[in-house]
This record gives sequence, structure tokens and C-alpha cells, in this order.
Amino acid sequence: MEDDYYVSSEEEGYYDDEEDNDDPENLEEEMMAYVESETPKCEVSSTKVISKESLLAAQRGDVQRVMDVLSLKEYHARTLLIHYRWDVDKVLAVYVERGKELLYEKAGVTMAEHDDTSQLSSEVMCDICMDEIPANEVTIMDCNHVFCNECWTEHFIVKINEGQSRRIKCMAHRCNAVCDEAIIRNLVSARDPNLAEKFDRFLLESYIEDNRKVKWCPSIPHCGNAIRIEEDELIEVECACGKQFCFSCLCEAHSPCSCQMWDQWLKKCVDESETVNYISVNTKHCPKCNKLVEKNGGCNLVTCICGQPFCWLCGAPTGSDHTWDSIAGHECGRFKEDEEMDLEQTKKDLFRYTHYFNRFQAHKDSLKLEAALKKTVQRKITYLEENLSSSKDYSWTTDALNRLFRSRRIIAYSYPFAYHMFGDLFKKEMTLEQRTIKQNLFEDQQQQLEASMEKLSMFTEEPFDHYSEEKLHDLKLRMINLSTLVDKLCLKLFECIEYDLLGQLQFSVHRIVSYNSNGVEKASEINSLSGC
Repeated sequence: MEDDYYVSSEEEGYYDDEEDNDDPENLEEEMMAYVESETPKCEVSSTKVISKESLLAAQRGDVQRVMDVLSLKEYHARTLLIHYRWDVDKVLAVYVERGKELLYEKAGVTMAEHDDTSQLSSEVMCDICMDEIPANEVTIMDCNHVFCNECWTEHFIVKINEGQSRRIKCMAHRCNAVCDEAIIRNLVSARDPNLAEKFDRFLLESYIEDNRKVKWCPSIPHCGNAIRIEEDELIEVECACGKQFCFSCLCEAHSPCSCQMWDQWLKKCVDESETVNYISVNTKHCPKCNKLVEKNGGCNLVTCICGQPFCWLCGAPTGSDHTWDSIAGHECGRFKEDEEMDLEQTKKDLFRYTHYFNRFQAHKDSLKLEAALKKTVQRKITYLEENLSSSKDYSWTTDALNRLFRSRRIIAYSYPFAYHMFGDLFKKEMTLEQRTIKQNLFEDQQQQLEASMEKLSMFTEEPFDHYSEEKLHDLKLRMINLSTLVDKLCLKLFECIEYDLLGQLQFSVHRIVSYNSNGVEKASEINSLSGC
């Protein structure tokens, strides 16, 4: 192992044993104190995992909050929350700012006292079927509209089958009142118990489907979990199943790329559009057999392997008689210069795309290979714990390994970012000179991080389980120092992207997830009893 490592983001230095005259124990204590001061403290996760078992508790938690504040029945509170997309703060804000009446009116909640069926005459005319119905076979909703149970049931069944279970409104003309879910459940279950269960399931899943702060985990096959956030939806989370994803777009975690950039990058990678463009310009279809023909000479008369000659410029079939300037019996109005310019530009675009894609893929492949280091490092730690009695704390090795994984992922996704940032996406936002300056600034930050990260990768592969205590101690200090440096360089790269690049755009809005030193946030399990 060479006695050198990256020291700072501004200059390269080398560790010299002769220059270090400090006591090793004091140096280690100072280093550990520094790292602890620089490392963010672990906080309680603001994201929650909602499993099938805890979904009901999570919904009841929000419903109970609204019930307690507004003194409402459960189904009234649920109706309000469904209307306001399960945003409790929004419900309470509208209540404070605009009053209770407007809050209820917009959501279809009716609080008026309604008549009892016992107070009705012995028979009531249903305004839907126009039949005289016994009073014990009709139902009154909160809005005081009365219809027969048969008509109500048919209405509910149609709405449930149409997927409108969450807000089934009264049948009366221009009535905005939402029907009592208990009445819906009772009438439908008498006709079709399975449909009543479907109704309850729709109400329950509304907490996820209609909630801006809750989304299903995009794992395949689906794990059955959902994730609930508390604040900004621009966050990357890890589900209990291990799936890491961007909460905003539900794609894989892709910072420092914005969601728009990542979406365009995926489309480009999937359809290989640059390769397709190159083929479309550099080859032509034979007008006879339709096979692709590539031009390998300067003459515009080309001949397919099937024997058909045709004009390269327009693709029309011709005879074989020609000169360098013209084809006998054929005239073509297209300019050769345009064709050559298109070809050169397509080649440049393909070369540029290949440059960024190859580096992105190389780091992704390295990340997969380095994942196998976990078992190797753990095996080395176990050996040291059993054979070296002076120290039992080797967490610095796993900390360095985790830092390597996080920085490797950031470097990998920085290449799709650079492809779009300095390509055609923001061409109108920057002059060529401005783009060159910004690109140099970004690439300097990127290369500094990449160099330090590769040195950290080299350190993690050291056979430290066979080192002497003195050499192991030296490696420990180096890895702690380098891990801290890599963390700082990751932060600087994110700040460069967020403030110096995306923050300077005038006509486009691209936001990225803020840098998290601890990596993608792991969602904690929700309490199935309290819903918190």
C-alpha cells in the first residue's frame, strides 16, 4: 500500500510518517472527536412504512385528529379528509381561515338535523321510481332527501362498480351531500356482501390513492407497503423491503439528477435513440428489398446486395449509368452538404452520449462488485476480533465502506446530470462561454470526489486482517480521514449543482434532493396501534 491519500479538495498532499511526531493515541482521539463533530446525529425518521396491517391504524390516526378538533362523526371526518386529499393541516387551515360552513359545504358534509323515518307517513313516494313505498323501506340521508332502499342500493352499486366509492353523493338533483358510509355498507351488504367488502377496501385504500403524502412502494414484485412522508415530497426513501426510490417520481433514487433529467435519461437509454439516429442518417433502406445499406464511398449511386441501384440522397431507385456528378435519367434536389452536416452532428451526439453512458454504467457495475466487499470486510473484522485483543471496535471499516457506497452512487448519477446540464436541455439558458465555465467548475468538483472515492475503495480492499497493530492503527486514521473528506466533497458537489448550476436557471425549474450524509433515508415502521 502506498503511503499517500487525498488530503483536501483544493490541493493534493501526501502523508509523511516523518512529519507526524504526535502521540498516536492523542491523534486518534482528536481524529475521532473531529469525525463525531462533523457527522450528523441520527434523528428519528420523518418517513413511515405503512404495511397492510398498519394501514387502518394510520388512517384512523388522521381521522381521529379531525374528529377531536371539529367534534365530528367518523364518516364526516373521513369525508372531509378525502375531499382535501388526507391533508389534515389543510382541513384545519380552511376551518380557521374560511369557517366551518364553507369547509363542510365544499366537502359535501351536511350537519343539518334530519327527519326520522318514524315521523313520516305510512307510505312515501320515491322520486326516483315514482312508487309508493312503506315508510320502513325508505332511507333519509343527512341532507333530508328520502328515497326507497331499492333505488338507494342500485345507486350505490353503480357508483362502487364505477370506482366512485370514496365520495358517493346523494341522488337528488344538484345535491352535493356525501352519503353516510354506514348506510351504504348496510344496504349494499344485504344485496352483495362481496361488493360491500370492496366498498370498505376502497375507503381504506383512499388513504394511499388520494393522499399526496403517501405512495405505494414501487418494488417489483410489490411488497404491499406504502410510504408516508411528513414534509417535502422531494425526498429519497428506503422501504422496509429494501427498495430505494425517489418519492416524487417513484423511480430509483437518482440524485443529483432532477426527476425531469432522470426521466429523459431513461427514455434515451431504453430506446437507444442516439444509436437509432446514427443508423437513420448513416444507412438507407433499399427501395427493392428494404434492407439497410451503408454507404462506403463518395459516390451517391449505391447498389444493394440484391443488385438494385438507387440514389443515396433521396433513396429513389435508378439505373446504373452515372458519373461522379450525376446519375443518368435522375435528378435530385437535395443538397449533399446538408446530408454531410447531419451525419457529422449525429456522430458527435452519439459520441457524447456514449461518453456519459459508459462512465455511468462503469460506476454502476463497480457498485455491484463492491457490494460483495461487505462479506469480505465482515470476515476480516471477525478474524481481528478473535485474534487481536487490543481493540474490539472496527466500526470505522464498515463506516468507510458505507461512505464508499454512497459516494459511488452519487458519482454514477452525476454523469446523466452532466449529460443534460451541459447538453441541449438548457441551451437557451446559457451562452457557450457560460456553459464552458460552469462545466469546468462542475467537472473539477466531480473529479476531486472521484479521485478521493477511488482511494477510499483501495483502502477498503486492503488485507488489514493480517496487519500489525501499528499498521492497522495507521490504516484506521487514514480511512477515517478519507471518509470525512469524501463526505465533504459530496456535499460540495451537491451545493455546486443546487446553487451554481440549477439555481442560476431563469426559465426552467429543476430541483434535486438535498444531500444526506447518511444516505437514502430509511422509513421507520409505523405503530399499528397509534398510527404514528
